[in-house]
Amino acid sequence: MPNPMWPPRTPRPSASRRPRTALRAGPVRSALPAAALTGALLLAGCSGGGDTEPPGSTSAKMNPSAAATPTWAPVTGTPQVIPAVRSFRRADGRGWRPSDGARVVVPAGAKSNVADEAQRLAKDLGGLAVVYGDQTVRPGDIEVKLSGKNTADQPDNVPVRSTADEAYTLTAAGTRLTLTAPTDAGIFYGTRTVKQAVRAAGGLPEGTIEDRPDRPQRGMSLDNARKPFTQDWIDARLREIADLKLNQFQLHFSDDQGFRIQSDTHPEIVSADHLTKAQVRQIIALARSLHISVVPELDSPGHLGAVLDHYPDLRLRNAQGRVIPGAIDISNPKAAPLIDSLLKEMSELFTNPKGAPAYWHLGGDEYQALMSSSPSTSYPQLARAARQKYGSAGTVEDLTTGWLNDRQKTVEAKGKNRVEAWNDGFFSSPAVSADTNRMVDYWTGKEAGKRDPASFLREGRNVMNFNDEYLYYVLGEPNQFTYPTGQRIYQSWTPMVIRGTQPVAVPASMTGPDRIPGARFAIWCDRSQAQTPQQVAAGIRLPLAALAQKTWDPRTPALSWAQFQALANRV
Repeated sequence: MPNPMWPPRTPRPSASRRPRTALRAGPVRSALPAAALTGALLLAGCSGGGDTEPPGSTSAKMNPSAAATPTWAPVTGTPQVIPAVRSFRRADGRGWRPSDGARVVVPAGAKSNVADEAQRLAKDLGGLAVVYGDQTVRPGDIEVKLSGKNTADQPDNVPVRSTADEAYTLTAAGTRLTLTAPTDAGIFYGTRTVKQAVRAAGGLPEGTIEDRPDRPQRGMSLDNARKPFTQDWIDARLREIADLKLNQFQLHFSDDQGFRIQSDTHPEIVSADHLTKAQVRQIIALARSLHISVVPELDSPGHLGAVLDHYPDLRLRNAQGRVIPGAIDISNPKAAPLIDSLLKEMSELFTNPKGAPAYWHLGGDEYQALMSSSPSTSYPQLARAARQKYGSAGTVEDLTTGWLNDRQKTVEAKGKNRVEAWNDGFFSSPAVSADTNRMVDYWTGKEAGKRDPASFLREGRNVMNFNDEYLYYVLGEPNQFTYPTGQRIYQSWTPMVIRGTQPVAVPASMTGPDRIPGARFAIWCDRSQAQTPQQVAAGIRLPLAALAQKTWDPRTPALSWAQFQALANRV
């Protein structure tokens, strides 16, 4: 994984904020004092109904008061949610609040793929009743249904192909609320909007929300290798980022300091404090239910210290015989079989639904052999292996590129079809090129000799934004790193700011969601004891909210930072 302690760099000034656009909705005006969800439900007279009703249940219909038109103070202003909705068409009316006798109605039935989304929403709103197969939507109800053709037969957690699949429409009209979307992912994001709006302002104002993300990949990366985090902590972060409509979770589980997942093929390498395979399966299942894709990362050929502690003969040594910490000797014929066996085992653990994107991160960064001024002189065994494999002109860069290409073939054979590596794992290799289907995860800032992100875009590669100037939360703040703030991300960063503080200098056609698919906020634990897990959770809360806003909507936010921060504290 990228180690921000190498090499040094200095902070950069923030970019100036763009002027506010006239396309955004008007200023937010809260109809109610800031209140917790429970208070909002009590204000609206919610019954706090019990468990999910079985298909065809009529218990709610038998309550005469349930069919009466509820009354409440009007919900005014614009929807108060993070990220802000892209479009809101205001209408005259009182809006919608959860009320006594309100139900969540699922016309498609209990076996539809939106049933779990309806159940979650009902629970989030204090325990509303859920009614299946009922076509009658009464005053105060929420109707949840898929839109478009051939939606009834969609499988649960249908794979998302584009941001259009994550779109949803919410209409509050005549004391009823209608949620429609082309997939259950869109339905899920609509339920997150309802949940937040109730927490922030008691409900939704009268009118129609049409919403969808700008960037298809939005997420968080966690270094669980240097500092172990519990399953409960990870589960809580998954729920947190899901409420923010983030849809990716990268897990860096192996590094010099630890290998943090149970291994049956190589149990000797596993750290004492680790996740069992059963726990990993539970994390994957929870993520999937929240429409989050998990991106596993097993870094090589560097950052393998925890593995190599048990295979000392595979450690890379320089010409003087000095061991290079964390680096594997890729010229050794036993190196590839060891790493491939781990890749195969972990690929089988991190399963993916049929048809869904199957992610894998190869790492590839900071291989110390290529950080030497003369790799062939410093590591003659690598130079010899390169010439043997690629001819007399073969280089250490060629050998390293070939290593990553071979590891990519290993995980692709296990069904992984979305392969990534860090940008400093893409080398200028005369004889061999990095696989064209590998995405560049760009993190490096001022580091000398690293390629500019524009060069990757110009050669046709897709680039994920991990800008270490804004999106790197490095425990202990080593090497002039400072903890990123939500305010700086909110005011100065966009997905086009990949390196430093200025947008990447390429034509606009190269900066769209098809080429820069999004960004992930990365937590690295270089000085693992600098913060407790609770402090990390508190420190990343506002940066994650800001990232969610800036990847969901490309326009300048309508709210000031102070307003956004206050809203984040409410929802």
